Amino acid sequence: MKITEVNKKIVQRFYELVEQENYAEAKKLCHKDFVFYFQMDTPIYGADGFVESERKNFSAFGHFTMKIHNLLAEGNKVAAYLIFEGQHNKAPLMGVSPSGKNIRFSLFMLLTLKDGLIIEKRAHFDRTDILAQASGVKG
Repeated sequence: MKITEVNKKIVQRFYELVEQENYAEAKKLCHKDFVFYFQMDTPIYGADGFVESERKNFSAFGHFTMKIHNLLAEGNKVAAYLIFEGQHNKAPLMGVSPSGKNIRFSLFMLLTLKDGLIIEKRAHFDRTDILAQASGVKG
């Protein structure tokens, strides 16, 4: 199997585990030098920092899905296009109290792999759109 296909399978498994909120297993797919860029210039170092960040965001939803719609790979890079859907009914999200509103947004992730593990994850999404959906205030 080509390395690009192996890398795509690793990324696919990673997002399956995140969607299941099985962070202990997701962390096993992260390199010891893992860095998560929540926004372009905001690095979070280490898998534990990544998990803390994800738990904080996803705890706002009683249940959510985060399905991969496209995976593209070249060399040690994998690009993932995902759609997140969930009901904001459990905890505050970006300072907004649980609204009961259904939230749906797209994400683009660029992941770099090294030694069969994810060493870097860059997230791209529209925070303003998510906030507008949660608060009911159009941007």
